Amino acid sequence: MPSSAGSPIVAAAGGSFLIENRTSTEVFTPEDLSEEQRQIAATAAQFAREEILPRATEIEAKKPGVLAGLLHKAGELGLTAPDIPEVYGGMGLDKVSSTLITDHLSVLASVSTAFGAHVGIAALPLVWYGTEEQKQRYLPRLATAELIGAYGLSEASSGSDAMNIRTRATLSADGSTYTLSGEKMWLTNGGMAGLYTVFAKIDGEKFSAFLIERETPGLSVGAEEHKLGIRGSSTCPLVLDNCQVPAANLLGEAGKGHHIAFNVLNVGRFKLGVACVGGARHALAHMARYAKERKAFGKAIAEFGLIQRKISAGATRLYAAESMAYRTAGAIDAGMEALSEAERHNPREIQRRIEECAVECSILKVYGSEMLSLVVDELVATMGGHGYVEEYPAERFYRDARINRIFEGTNEINRLIITGWLMKRAATGKLQLVAAIKSVMDEVMEPPQFDAGGESGEVLAREGEVLASVKKMSLFAAGVASQRFLTALDQQQEVMADLADMISQVYALESALLRARKLAAAGRATAEVAAAMTGLLADESMALAEQAARRVLAASGEGDALRTQLAILRRLARFTPANAAALSRTVAARCVAVEKYPL
Repeated sequence: MPSSAGSPIVAAAGGSFLIENRTSTEVFTPEDLSEEQRQIAATAAQFAREEILPRATEIEAKKPGVLAGLLHKAGELGLTAPDIPEVYGGMGLDKVSSTLITDHLSVLASVSTAFGAHVGIAALPLVWYGTEEQKQRYLPRLATAELIGAYGLSEASSGSDAMNIRTRATLSADGSTYTLSGEKMWLTNGGMAGLYTVFAKIDGEKFSAFLIERETPGLSVGAEEHKLGIRGSSTCPLVLDNCQVPAANLLGEAGKGHHIAFNVLNVGRFKLGVACVGGARHALAHMARYAKERKAFGKAIAEFGLIQRKISAGATRLYAAESMAYRTAGAIDAGMEALSEAERHNPREIQRRIEECAVECSILKVYGSEMLSLVVDELVATMGGHGYVEEYPAERFYRDARINRIFEGTNEINRLIITGWLMKRAATGKLQLVAAIKSVMDEVMEPPQFDAGGESGEVLAREGEVLASVKKMSLFAAGVASQRFLTALDQQQEVMADLADMISQVYALESALLRARKLAAAGRATAEVAAAMTGLLADESMALAEQAARRVLAASGEGDALRTQLAILRRLARFTPANAAALSRTVAARCVAVEKYPL
């Protein structure tokens, strides 16, 4: 794992960012990439530039064989095998390298959707839970995309409520085959896949997973869905009519399919957030170029303050999401390095290390998908009428972005996961959240005592103080809500979602701040624009956190108690705002100068 200034990256416990302070040398950032990792990123970027973008029209028109052919070509370069062990024909790469591939291939959402489903939710269940015979039979072909994978969990009556599936499986009297009946919906790659991971309940009770080949009798693929966005990707239903599946194709243990379904979604959420980073970087480049070229009132519209605000808003959110993505990947890799040699090759240990970062994965999914929606919306606004017609790619970006807030668990579900996961870890003693909340509740009448991330005397001290206040505000609101609702807090979805938003702002701002400090310490030329984006983000995080905290307090109390809590909140929310107009101009000017995202 790369290190910074001689200090190793910390394999921080999941969710610990809320109660602990990190220094800039303890987190991984894109500036820490090794030369090998930079080459991997360059290979993926070149493939996107030379193979994906020139075929965008054909892909979106669903020209037969084009998308599958692209996956095959990517497979020849090893791009479809980053998470498959070398012994099965994969690359066995670290998570940062795997992240880079997803990031730089995500220039066209239809392709990144197909790619993400194949290398993630379709292949990883087999990597983690397959028998040796299953791995030998399928993984080498999945690694090269000779065999394309799809994942069948959702049904018409069970989207977010995954455990409520109706598809049934019955074991034959001789124990040789399972008979599956039911229907699956929304299978990405469904129309071109050769292998399906399908979930069913054995005897209507035991939630289990099965590997089903395309030519299996009783399996039929439905018609392609006509979608709002990602039109070039294949999305089909799957019908199982007394489908005969060999008992040897049961994946994992009978009745333990929920482990497969939910654990693989952690990676799915993380990779989706990463894909949103890659997509937003591509969209922002279009915005900067168009603003530079488009003339109005005698000058480029990039010179107008409100256009600059659009560019800088997109760049700032992208900077935060990118910083979170690589920080999370780096923490996972650091955790892997802490394992013994035998443990590093144990799929269960790898899975547990990724599960440790489940809350960060959900945060990145929510933040990244909403960041991308902002970027593409501002792109359409910047382009005006040109952004609304199919002649330009902006309208496609806009349509494509919407699905990301539904994929891999809706953003509403993921907000509940963020708060619920942290509260569960606190209750089991895996995260000392209760002690941190108690400390804040004991001290709320005093000025904030956090030390701005451990570097308060360094650059961006104001932003460090904002981070400290947002952390304290989040813990205070969580404490008030916990006292009011106790074990019934999980039934207060609005409160849970507001707490999740506050928690997410902490992770976003801290990741951005630590990265900006690292750039400044290294004397990088990009330090100024990173500092400006961090300044903009700090003001935004404070505003969003304060609004969310007000809603939590109002839902948790009334009368004098509420008035006292609001007075405390006002005290915590005091800060000196930055000159946002000046910071916005700095960020936008750099984006326009380089005609892309500035880092």
